[in-house]
Amino acid sequence: MSVLEGLLYGLLQGLTEFLPVSSSGHLALAQNIFGAKDMETNYLTFTVLLHLGTLAAVVFVYRKDVWLMIKGFFTLMKKLFTSRLREGLDYGEKLFLLVFIATLPLVAAVFLEDKIESVSGVVWAIGLLLIVNGLMLYVADKLAKGDLSVQDAKPRHAIFVGIMQILGIFPGISRSGATVTGGLFSGFGKEDAVKISFLMSIPAIAGANILKIFELKNNPLPEGSLPAVLCGIAAAVISGFAAIKLLQFIAKSKKLSVFSLYCVIIGAAAIIYDIIN
Repeated sequence: MSVLEGLLYGLLQGLTEFLPVSSSGHLALAQNIFGAKDMETNYLTFTVLLHLGTLAAVVFVYRKDVWLMIKGFFTLMKKLFTSRLREGLDYGEKLFLLVFIATLPLVAAVFLEDKIESVSGVVWAIGLLLIVNGLMLYVADKLAKGDLSVQDAKPRHAIFVGIMQILGIFPGISRSGATVTGGLFSGFGKEDAVKISFLMSIPAIAGANILKIFELKNNPLPEGSLPAVLCGIAAAVISGFAAIKLLQFIAKSKKLSVFSLYCVIIGAAAIIYDIIN
């Protein structure tokens, strides 16, 4: 693997991990149409490191909220064991609880992922799912007008967002797009919907890669690839940071549907390509 390849893989990982355009869908199309290598098969350790790079980016951007969640976990446990829950929850405790509840439905994805793996080899199906992703973003952006805050949210709101996150296991449906859409339809304001989506990505990314730890010893980095790997990780961190900031900005400007047109175009192009070929 060359340094240029490492940079490109890192760049694509960082951008598509957080922008609501489906990283898995783009990767599957690249493999089917352009014959790109299956990263998890050929470069599993590198793939895990790229994911950790994007994880570092989201933790850095939301470091204040992450710190409040960590503190919130311990103070929540203290209240639980001292029967002080009736005092209510502060912001950090509420944020931790919402993210925890929203992450629970993702457990089901572990059992469903193998069953839908075959979809990754069907170009027209990926294209159709990308179109669905685009329409989902458009409808949510235009119709959802809530202003629910984290402090006022209820467990049912978090559960709905968590259920939406399961859709992200389909290649073509964006995890961030599904969770932001879930947040908007739950009544959250756009900025809080985006924040919860990114905070939910922390356990999602960490959990998915923890499951691969035992496979790493049989998938070492290729000899001489360290420069490419380091450049790829740096590109993933920087592009991930940029993608988060871009989505935050677009959420504030109330134009999340800008991604819907892109998804519809790419999805339609994939379907046309599959029909022609």
